[in-house]
Amino acid sequence: MTDHLPHTLRSDAQDNRERILDAARALFAARGLDVPMREIARHAGVGPATLYRRFPTKQTLATEAFADELLACRAIVDEGLADPDPWRGFCHVIDRTCALHARNRGFTDAFMSAFPGALDFTASRAHTLKSTAELARRAKADGRLRADFVLDDLILVIMANRGLHTTSTPAGVAASRRFAALAIRAFQAPP
Repeated sequence: MTDHLPHTLRSDAQDNRERILDAARALFAARGLDVPMREIARHAGVGPATLYRRFPTKQTLATEAFADELLACRAIVDEGLADPDPWRGFCHVIDRTCALHARNRGFTDAFMSAFPGALDFTASRAHTLKSTAELARRAKADGRLRADFVLDDLILVIMANRGLHTTSTPAGVAASRRFAALAIRAFQAPP
């Protein structure tokens, strides 16, 4: 009979789960995915067994912790595609994606391939890359994007953006936006 009842967490278990996710988000954002699971548990104020009961692997934890970022990344690319001016849409994608990644070092690691087998990341990454390639094709056809641009150029920009280190998130986002502006200038077709 209990097999037919919906599975809901007790309130204390739900609180623990949320504290674990909050701790993971904070630590991943600040330090990337190299943070040990035990440190996440300690930061959340739970024991390792509680953490592993809810999230048996770091991949599972990262996938859930970055769900909002995955949606934001997809929305950025969809907004760029929807812009009637493909160059402006392309610039929007670069600027906003770099800013998103500057706020969260762990998301960049996860999105770029730290967990290539994670279904949510694989599907989202594939959609993002396919849509960005389409946007680049349109911007090239419009004559605003360099003819020799390849999608790997954008991957290099995201990887380089990951390397920006600052003392605060606002400073990191400002540096990232400056870096994105320089990259956009480099991608622009000569007159």
